Amino acid sequence: MKKFILKEDFLELFPEAKIGILVCKGIDNHVKDEEKYAPWLRECEKVSAQYTSNPEFTSNPVIRGWRDAFYKFKTKKGARCSIEALLKRVAKGNQIGTIIPLVDIYNGISLKYGVPIGGEDIDKFEGDMRLTIAEGGEDFVTYGSEGKSEPPSPGEVIYRDDFGAVCRCWNWREAERTMLTEDTVNAFMIIEAHNAESAENMDAALEELRSMIETELGGSVEKRLATAENPEVLIEE
Repeated sequence: MKKFILKEDFLELFPEAKIGILVCKGIDNHVKDEEKYAPWLRECEKVSAQYTSNPEFTSNPVIRGWRDAFYKFKTKKGARCSIEALLKRVAKGNQIGTIIPLVDIYNGISLKYGVPIGGEDIDKFEGDMRLTIAEGGEDFVTYGSEGKSEPPSPGEVIYRDDFGAVCRCWNWREAERTMLTEDTVNAFMIIEAHNAESAENMDAALEELRSMIETELGGSVEKRLATAENPEVLIEE
């Protein structure tokens, strides 16, 4: 049995947080056409302009809200929410490249709805997945680090399992160990909100993400919601 748990130390910082979850089983995430999702990403990039209409980038509500959320905990210098990184890239006139189907799909949904989305391979989890505050020193090897562990600092918001950290600075950078690959069959997808305002688009984003995964990648997809009132949800029997 594997669960996702919002720990008390995290909820003390973010009592209004909502984590929308999709548990995807039996999907086919192999690349069959490298450019299949490129047109989809271009359309979502156009839609995302609504979230960066203020020429003062950090004054846009999506950006400002997540910046303020990150100020509440210890972060690595320069760490930013994943949706800020996507929106900034597009606002500068750069395109989001295709990677693998599931990542392409969630990047598009993230841009379309202005919400941070992440995903991990359930079969690589060691025990329960928790959103919590780092003690410091948790094992964390990110993609491109050539196997070097870069542990979170004490006080960082992190996702972690029994082995170590899975994502640092809440949704800034993920571990190579659990990342989605073409061989991923069972995926854990998350859409994050730090308060009620940032959760406005969550339901619509979660439903479109669910629908696209089932249509494009097959398998079965079940929705869950983790909140302070329901801090533990089942991932796998």
